[in-house]
Amino acid sequence: MWTRLRHILEMIRFSHTLFALPFALLAACLAWRQNLREQIPFRLQELLGILLCMVFARSTAMAFNRLVDRRLDAENPRTANRHLPAGILSVGSVVAFCLIGTVAFIASTLLFLPNRWPLHLSLPLLAFLCGYSYAKRFTALCHYWLGGALMLSPIATWIAIRGELAWPPVLLGLVIFFWIGGFDIIYACQDAEFDQRRRLHSIPARVGIPASLKLALMSHIFMLACLFALWRTAELGPIFLAGIIAVALLLAFEHWLVRPDDLTRVNLAFFHVNAVISVGLLLVGLADLWLGVSRGAPLQ
Repeated sequence: MWTRLRHILEMIRFSHTLFALPFALLAACLAWRQNLREQIPFRLQELLGILLCMVFARSTAMAFNRLVDRRLDAENPRTANRHLPAGILSVGSVVAFCLIGTVAFIASTLLFLPNRWPLHLSLPLLAFLCGYSYAKRFTALCHYWLGGALMLSPIATWIAIRGELAWPPVLLGLVIFFWIGGFDIIYACQDAEFDQRRRLHSIPARVGIPASLKLALMSHIFMLACLFALWRTAELGPIFLAGIIAVALLLAFEHWLVRPDDLTRVNLAFFHVNAVISVGLLLVGLADLWLGVSRGAPLQ
């Protein structure tokens, strides 16, 4: 049982929850700051709810994606050694994991009661996340479906804590939308030829690798614009602004790493640089709030 669980966690790349979780936590800290200004007490169960919902939603959607794509993965030399096509895991075990993850995600939303919005939105949100698995079959904008799925993390977090919508989580969501969309285009460049042969839709398969890398760069420029707008709207201070400058430099390094004639460093750009961006933004956001350098009330 433990071996099977380990294989499932490897299959869904559990450690990559790191990409979206910091943004949810940053949105939560901004929401809690607003609560404290309104003298609404902090509830530890909300933090637990955010962690559980993020883990179960992302794990379920990722397992579902591996399930839906198992035959395509078997045909692609780059992915043929994944757990399902390689026979390391059975279809039944992954289906069971998806069902358990769905139930656990819905149950985790109960931690936000008496706010019922998380419970009411749980199934539509999970359906949208899982719907990404089919996007490549009919639209080249599948990269931005993934971005749209992950951008829901700060928005859903804010709604769960505040029971309303506001500009800070929306702008933070747009940061994720353009960031994820851009680097997913870069990652998809590895499969451009395979996608063309199988008549799958992706931007690299549609317009070629050089044009795709330019589109990814434009997407990341939009991301930086949204980060700057978030800095102004959320009344953050110089530490967060310094973080935005650092993110711009990291993105420039990411685009320097990947070139049309050399995709060998895509994984370095995809995993390492983006993990630093995700965690780094959370840390500078927390520093800005806790050290009281923002123009708004400090989170203390």
